[in-house]
Amino acid sequence: MADFSTIIGQDLLKNQLKTAAGNDTPSHAYLLQGEPRSGKEYVAKVFAKALLCESEGEKPCCSCASCKHVDAGTHPDLLYLHTAKPNTIGVDDIREGITGTVSVKPMNNRRKVYIIMEAETMTPQAQNALLKTLEEPPAYVTMLLLTASMEMMLPTIKSRCVQLHMTPVEDGQMAKYLREELEIPSTRAEFCIAFARGNIGRAKSLASSEDFDVIREKALSLLKGIYEMDIADILAAIKQIREYGFDVKDYLDIMAVWYRDVLLFKATGDANHLIFKDELAAITKVAKRSSYEGIEEIIKALEKAKGRLRNNVKYELAMELLLLTIREQ
Repeated sequence: MADFSTIIGQDLLKNQLKTAAGNDTPSHAYLLQGEPRSGKEYVAKVFAKALLCESEGEKPCCSCASCKHVDAGTHPDLLYLHTAKPNTIGVDDIREGITGTVSVKPMNNRRKVYIIMEAETMTPQAQNALLKTLEEPPAYVTMLLLTASMEMMLPTIKSRCVQLHMTPVEDGQMAKYLREELEIPSTRAEFCIAFARGNIGRAKSLASSEDFDVIREKALSLLKGIYEMDIADILAAIKQIREYGFDVKDYLDIMAVWYRDVLLFKATGDANHLIFKDELAAITKVAKRSSYEGIEEIIKALEKAKGRLRNNVKYELAMELLLLTIREQ
Protein backbone atom coordinates (compact mmCIF):
# COMPACT_ATOMS: atom_id res chain seq x y z
CA MET A 1 0.00 0.00 0.00
CA ALA A 2 1.26 3.48 -0.87
CA ASP A 3 2.13 5.57 2.17
CA PHE A 4 4.97 7.85 3.26
CA SER A 5 7.07 4.88 4.42
CA THR A 6 7.16 3.48 0.87
CA ILE A 7 8.73 6.63 -0.60
CA ILE A 8 12.45 5.92 -1.14
CA GLY A 9 14.63 8.77 0.11
CA GLN A 10 13.21 12.34 0.07
CA ASP A 11 13.27 12.53 3.88
CA LEU A 12 12.89 16.32 4.22
CA LEU A 13 10.13 16.40 1.62
CA LYS A 14 8.30 13.48 3.24
CA ASN A 15 8.44 15.05 6.69
CA GLN A 16 7.08 18.36 5.41
CA LEU A 17 4.15 16.77 3.60
CA LYS A 18 3.46 14.24 6.33
CA THR A 19 3.28 17.05 8.92
CA ALA A 20 0.97 19.14 6.74
CA ALA A 21 -1.39 16.20 6.25
CA GLY A 22 -1.24 15.05 9.87
CA ASN A 23 -1.95 18.52 11.25
CA ASP A 24 -4.52 19.22 8.52
CA THR A 25 -2.61 22.38 7.57
CA PRO A 26 -1.79 21.95 3.86
CA SER A 27 -1.07 24.89 1.63
CA HIS A 28 -3.59 25.64 -1.11
CA ALA A 29 -0.97 24.84 -3.78
CA TYR A 30 2.34 22.98 -4.14
CA LEU A 31 4.77 23.04 -7.06
CA LEU A 32 6.83 19.83 -7.00
CA GLN A 33 9.86 19.73 -9.26
CA GLY A 34 11.73 16.58 -10.21
CA GLU A 35 13.24 15.05 -13.31
CA PRO A 36 11.22 12.43 -15.19
CA ARG A 37 10.84 9.14 -13.27
CA SER A 38 12.19 10.70 -10.05
CA GLY A 39 9.04 9.60 -8.23
CA LYS A 40 7.21 12.91 -7.93
CA GLU A 41 3.95 11.37 -9.21
CA TYR A 42 4.13 8.74 -6.46
CA VAL A 43 4.87 11.38 -3.81
CA ALA A 44 1.90 13.43 -5.01
CA LYS A 45 -0.40 10.41 -4.83
CA VAL A 46 0.69 9.55 -1.27
CA PHE A 47 0.22 13.17 -0.16
CA ALA A 48 -3.20 13.38 -1.81
CA LYS A 49 -4.14 10.09 -0.17
CA ALA A 50 -3.10 11.47 3.23
CA LEU A 51 -5.09 14.67 2.69
CA LEU A 52 -8.22 12.69 1.83
CA CYS A 53 -7.74 10.02 4.52
CA GLU A 54 -10.62 9.65 6.98
CA SER A 55 -8.50 8.34 9.86
CA GLU A 56 -8.05 10.31 13.07
CA GLY A 57 -4.61 8.75 13.48
CA GLU A 58 -1.65 8.51 11.15
CA LYS A 59 -2.39 9.47 7.55
CA PRO A 60 -2.75 7.81 5.15
CA CYS A 61 -4.11 4.84 7.07
CA CYS A 62 -4.46 2.75 3.87
CA SER A 63 -7.55 1.03 5.29
CA CYS A 64 -10.40 3.58 5.26
CA ALA A 65 -12.79 3.82 2.33
CA SER A 66 -11.14 7.01 1.10
CA CYS A 67 -7.66 5.45 1.00
CA LYS A 68 -8.99 2.42 -0.83
CA HIS A 69 -10.66 4.65 -3.44
CA VAL A 70 -7.39 6.53 -4.00
CA ASP A 71 -5.51 3.24 -4.48
CA ALA A 72 -8.18 2.07 -6.92
CA GLY A 73 -8.16 5.36 -8.83
CA THR A 74 -11.85 5.93 -8.11
CA HIS A 75 -11.85 8.73 -5.52
CA PRO A 76 -14.24 11.46 -6.73
CA ASP A 77 -12.35 14.19 -4.88
CA LEU A 78 -8.92 13.36 -6.32
CA LEU A 79 -8.89 14.91 -9.77
CA TYR A 80 -6.17 14.62 -12.40
CA LEU A 81 -6.12 17.19 -15.19
CA HIS A 82 -6.72 15.55 -18.57
CA THR A 83 -5.66 17.33 -21.76
CA ALA A 84 -7.03 17.46 -25.28
CA LYS A 85 -3.57 17.44 -26.91
CA PRO A 86 -0.49 15.43 -25.92
CA ASN A 87 2.40 17.38 -24.36
CA THR A 88 0.38 20.60 -24.18
CA ILE A 89 -1.95 21.96 -21.53
CA GLY A 90 -4.04 24.75 -23.02
CA VAL A 91 -6.46 27.35 -21.69
CA ASP A 92 -9.49 25.17 -22.44
CA ASP A 93 -7.95 22.29 -20.47
CA ILE A 94 -7.57 24.54 -17.41
CA ARG A 95 -11.07 25.99 -17.77
CA GLU A 96 -12.76 22.62 -18.23
CA GLY A 97 -10.67 20.63 -15.79
CA ILE A 98 -10.08 23.12 -12.99
CA THR A 99 -11.64 26.58 -13.06
CA GLY A 100 -14.95 25.13 -14.23
CA THR A 101 -15.09 22.54 -11.42
CA VAL A 102 -13.21 24.09 -8.51
CA SER A 103 -16.33 25.71 -7.03
CA VAL A 104 -18.07 22.31 -6.81
CA LYS A 105 -17.70 21.17 -3.23
CA PRO A 106 -16.15 17.79 -2.37
CA MET A 107 -18.44 14.80 -2.81
CA ASN A 108 -17.08 12.32 -0.26
CA ASN A 109 -14.66 14.38 1.77
CA ARG A 110 -14.10 17.80 3.24
CA ARG A 111 -11.16 18.30 0.93
CA LYS A 112 -10.63 18.23 -2.82
CA VAL A 113 -7.22 17.60 -4.43
CA TYR A 114 -6.17 18.42 -7.99
CA ILE A 115 -3.01 16.98 -9.55
CA ILE A 116 -1.57 18.59 -12.69
CA MET A 117 0.99 16.30 -14.29
CA GLU A 118 3.71 17.81 -16.51
CA ALA A 119 2.73 21.32 -15.46
CA GLU A 120 5.63 22.70 -17.50
CA THR A 121 3.60 21.92 -20.63
CA MET A 122 1.01 24.55 -19.69
CA THR A 123 1.06 27.38 -22.19
CA PRO A 124 1.57 30.87 -20.71
CA GLN A 125 -2.10 31.51 -21.38
CA ALA A 126 -3.06 28.34 -19.51
CA GLN A 127 -0.87 29.33 -16.56
CA ASN A 128 -2.52 32.73 -16.47
CA ALA A 129 -5.94 31.07 -16.57
CA LEU A 130 -4.94 29.02 -13.52
CA LEU A 131 -3.60 32.05 -11.68
CA LYS A 132 -6.93 33.39 -10.40
CA THR A 133 -7.74 30.02 -8.80
CA LEU A 134 -4.31 29.96 -7.15
CA GLU A 135 -4.88 33.49 -5.83
CA GLU A 136 -8.36 32.84 -4.41
CA PRO A 137 -8.86 29.09 -4.02
CA PRO A 138 -11.79 27.64 -2.07
CA ALA A 139 -10.66 26.61 1.42
CA TYR A 140 -11.24 22.93 0.65
CA VAL A 141 -8.95 22.82 -2.42
CA THR A 142 -5.31 21.74 -2.58
CA MET A 143 -3.51 21.77 -5.93
CA LEU A 144 -0.40 19.76 -6.71
CA LEU A 145 1.52 20.92 -9.78
CA LEU A 146 4.22 18.50 -10.90
CA THR A 147 6.96 19.76 -13.17
CA ALA A 148 10.27 18.64 -14.63
CA SER A 149 11.31 22.28 -15.13
CA MET A 150 10.81 25.21 -12.78
CA GLU A 151 12.12 27.48 -15.54
CA MET A 152 9.02 26.78 -17.63
CA MET A 153 6.69 28.02 -14.89
CA LEU A 154 5.68 31.69 -14.76
CA PRO A 155 7.02 33.65 -11.76
CA THR A 156 3.44 34.47 -10.78
CA ILE A 157 2.63 30.75 -10.56
CA LYS A 158 5.77 29.95 -8.58
CA SER A 159 5.17 32.75 -6.11
CA ARG A 160 1.73 31.39 -5.23
CA CYS A 161 2.84 27.84 -4.57
CA VAL A 162 4.97 26.12 -1.96
CA GLN A 163 7.97 25.05 -4.02
CA LEU A 164 9.34 21.56 -3.35
CA HIS A 165 12.17 19.69 -5.03
CA MET A 166 12.86 15.99 -5.43
CA THR A 167 16.47 15.20 -4.48
CA PRO A 168 18.72 12.36 -5.69
CA VAL A 169 18.25 9.16 -3.72
CA GLU A 170 21.40 7.94 -1.96
CA ASP A 171 23.09 4.91 -3.52
CA GLY A 172 22.72 2.89 -0.31
CA GLN A 173 18.97 3.48 -0.16
CA MET A 174 18.59 2.51 -3.81
CA ALA A 175 20.70 -0.61 -3.35
CA LYS A 176 18.58 -1.71 -0.39
CA TYR A 177 15.37 -1.17 -2.35
CA LEU A 178 16.57 -2.98 -5.49
CA ARG A 179 18.01 -5.95 -3.61
CA GLU A 180 15.38 -6.40 -0.91
CA GLU A 181 12.17 -5.22 -2.54
CA LEU A 182 12.80 -6.14 -6.19
CA GLU A 183 15.26 -9.00 -5.49
CA ILE A 184 17.74 -7.71 -8.07
CA PRO A 185 21.19 -9.41 -7.99
CA SER A 186 23.96 -7.23 -6.53
CA THR A 187 25.96 -6.87 -9.75
CA ARG A 188 22.94 -5.81 -11.75
CA ALA A 189 21.77 -3.49 -8.96
CA GLU A 190 25.17 -1.81 -8.87
CA PHE A 191 25.01 -1.09 -12.58
CA CYS A 192 21.44 0.26 -12.37
CA ILE A 193 22.39 2.58 -9.51
CA ALA A 194 25.31 4.02 -11.46
CA PHE A 195 23.09 4.40 -14.49
CA ALA A 196 20.28 6.12 -12.55
CA ARG A 197 22.40 8.73 -10.76
CA GLY A 198 19.96 9.17 -7.90
CA ASN A 199 16.76 8.67 -9.89
CA ILE A 200 14.93 5.77 -8.28
CA GLY A 201 12.43 5.38 -11.13
CA ARG A 202 15.16 5.04 -13.73
CA ALA A 203 16.99 2.48 -11.61
CA LYS A 204 13.80 0.50 -11.12
CA SER A 205 12.92 0.71 -14.82
CA LEU A 206 16.24 -0.67 -15.98
CA ALA A 207 16.45 -3.27 -13.21
CA SER A 208 13.00 -4.58 -14.11
CA SER A 209 13.52 -4.49 -17.88
CA GLU A 210 13.39 -7.79 -19.71
CA ASP A 211 15.70 -6.17 -22.26
CA PHE A 212 18.38 -5.22 -19.71
CA ASP A 213 21.07 -7.49 -21.14
CA VAL A 214 20.18 -6.60 -24.72
CA ILE A 215 20.39 -2.84 -24.04
CA ARG A 216 23.72 -3.27 -22.30
CA GLU A 217 25.28 -5.48 -24.97
CA LYS A 218 24.10 -3.35 -27.90
CA ALA A 219 25.53 -0.18 -26.32
CA LEU A 220 28.86 -1.84 -25.54
CA SER A 221 29.11 -3.42 -28.96
CA LEU A 222 28.79 0.01 -30.56
CA LEU A 223 31.33 1.63 -28.23
CA LYS A 224 33.92 -1.09 -28.68
CA GLY A 225 33.64 -1.05 -32.46
CA ILE A 226 33.15 2.64 -33.19
CA TYR A 227 36.81 3.43 -33.86
CA GLU A 228 36.81 1.07 -36.85
CA MET A 229 33.52 2.39 -38.27
CA ASP A 230 33.21 4.62 -41.33
CA ILE A 231 30.38 7.11 -41.87
CA ALA A 232 28.15 4.50 -43.49
CA ASP A 233 28.61 2.18 -40.51
CA ILE A 234 27.77 5.00 -38.08
CA LEU A 235 24.61 5.93 -39.98
CA ALA A 236 23.54 2.28 -39.95
CA ALA A 237 24.20 2.09 -36.19
CA ILE A 238 22.07 5.21 -35.62
CA LYS A 239 19.20 3.64 -37.50
CA GLN A 240 19.55 0.37 -35.61
CA ILE A 241 19.49 2.08 -32.17
CA ARG A 242 16.05 3.48 -32.91
CA GLU A 243 14.84 0.10 -34.22
CA TYR A 244 15.68 -1.56 -30.89
CA GLY A 245 12.77 0.34 -29.36
CA PHE A 246 14.80 1.50 -26.34
CA ASP A 247 14.50 4.94 -24.80
CA VAL A 248 17.43 6.65 -26.51
CA LYS A 249 18.22 8.71 -23.39
CA ASP A 250 18.61 5.48 -21.41
CA TYR A 251 20.91 4.18 -24.11
CA LEU A 252 23.01 7.36 -23.87
CA ASP A 253 23.20 7.06 -20.09
CA ILE A 254 24.58 3.53 -20.38
CA MET A 255 27.24 4.95 -22.68
CA ALA A 256 27.98 7.66 -20.11
CA VAL A 257 28.50 5.04 -17.39
CA TRP A 258 30.98 3.28 -19.68
CA TYR A 259 33.01 6.43 -20.30
CA ARG A 260 33.00 7.37 -16.62
CA ASP A 261 34.55 3.93 -16.04
CA VAL A 262 37.15 4.64 -18.74
CA LEU A 263 38.00 7.99 -17.16
CA LEU A 264 38.21 6.49 -13.65
CA PHE A 265 40.45 3.65 -14.79
CA LYS A 266 42.72 5.99 -16.76
CA ALA A 267 43.13 8.18 -13.67
CA THR A 268 43.60 5.44 -11.06
CA GLY A 269 44.46 2.18 -12.82
CA ASP A 270 42.16 0.55 -10.26
CA ALA A 271 39.45 -1.77 -11.58
CA ASN A 272 37.79 -2.38 -8.19
CA HIS A 273 35.40 0.56 -8.49
CA LEU A 274 34.40 0.04 -12.12
CA ILE A 275 30.78 -0.68 -13.01
CA PHE A 276 31.79 -2.62 -16.13
CA LYS A 277 34.35 -4.79 -14.34
CA ASP A 278 33.76 -7.60 -16.82
CA GLU A 279 34.87 -5.29 -19.66
CA LEU A 280 38.28 -4.46 -18.23
CA ALA A 281 40.20 -5.38 -21.39
CA ALA A 282 38.08 -3.07 -23.56
CA ILE A 283 38.17 -0.28 -20.97
CA THR A 284 41.96 -0.57 -20.76
CA LYS A 285 42.23 -0.30 -24.54
CA VAL A 286 40.09 2.85 -24.73
CA ALA A 287 41.80 4.43 -21.71
CA LYS A 288 45.19 4.02 -23.42
CA ARG A 289 43.88 5.29 -26.73
CA SER A 290 42.15 8.46 -25.51
CA SER A 291 43.42 11.46 -23.57
CA TYR A 292 41.78 12.76 -20.39
CA GLU A 293 40.50 15.73 -22.38
CA GLY A 294 39.13 13.43 -25.08
CA ILE A 295 37.17 11.28 -22.62
CA GLU A 296 35.78 14.37 -20.89
CA GLU A 297 34.79 15.71 -24.30
CA ILE A 298 32.83 12.51 -24.99
CA ILE A 299 31.01 12.74 -21.65
CA LYS A 300 30.08 16.36 -22.46
CA ALA A 301 28.95 15.28 -25.94
CA LEU A 302 26.62 12.70 -24.40
CA GLU A 303 24.98 15.39 -22.27
CA LYS A 304 24.74 17.66 -25.33
CA ALA A 305 23.05 14.89 -27.31
CA LYS A 306 20.43 14.42 -24.57
CA GLY A 307 19.85 18.16 -24.52
CA ARG A 308 19.42 18.27 -28.28
CA LEU A 309 16.91 15.43 -28.17
CA ARG A 310 14.96 17.20 -25.38
CA ASN A 311 14.88 20.31 -27.59
CA ASN A 312 13.52 18.29 -30.50
CA VAL A 313 16.64 18.38 -32.65
CA LYS A 314 16.29 15.73 -35.34
CA TYR A 315 17.27 12.36 -33.88
CA GLU A 316 19.58 11.36 -36.75
CA LEU A 317 21.48 14.67 -36.57
CA ALA A 318 21.91 14.58 -32.79
CA MET A 319 23.18 11.01 -32.85
CA GLU A 320 25.47 11.53 -35.84
CA LEU A 321 27.15 14.49 -34.12
CA LEU A 322 27.59 12.43 -30.98
CA LEU A 323 29.05 9.32 -32.60
CA LEU A 324 31.42 11.32 -34.78
CA THR A 325 32.66 13.13 -31.66
CA ILE A 326 33.24 9.78 -29.94
CA ARG A 327 35.11 8.35 -32.91
CA GLU A 328 37.41 11.38 -33.13
CA GLN A 329 38.62 11.19 -29.50
